[in-house]
Amino acid sequence: MGPIQQQITDLLNTQLKPSHLDVINESHMHNVPEGSEMHFKLIIVSDAFVDKRLVQRHQLVYGAIQALINNPVHAISIHAFTPEEWQREHQISDSPPCHGRQVKDKSESR
Repeated sequence: MGPIQQQITDLLNTQLKPSHLDVINESHMHNVPEGSEMHFKLIIVSDAFVDKRLVQRHQLVYGAIQALINNPVHAISIHAFTPEEWQREHQISDSPPCHGRQVKDKSESR
């Protein structure tokens, strides 16, 4: 786990007290230098989301990691669930490959 990924994990654990948390670095799927920590998928289950609309849940997550948004974190994908929702359905689809990454790979092979 890299330092940015650890910071995100620590901030979310401290502020939202999740019962389940996955902080997945997906930077390798994008057109960024190897070892980057800029693109993350967050899967978070917390009582803090009970009675909150999706936008409110995302606002809570963004608020918790605000200091990292835009620098160094470029993009996050948030999957926020209440414990009850997580028990019913917790299958998360894979993120699609980045188009920029595909273009770069093709141009590098020329």
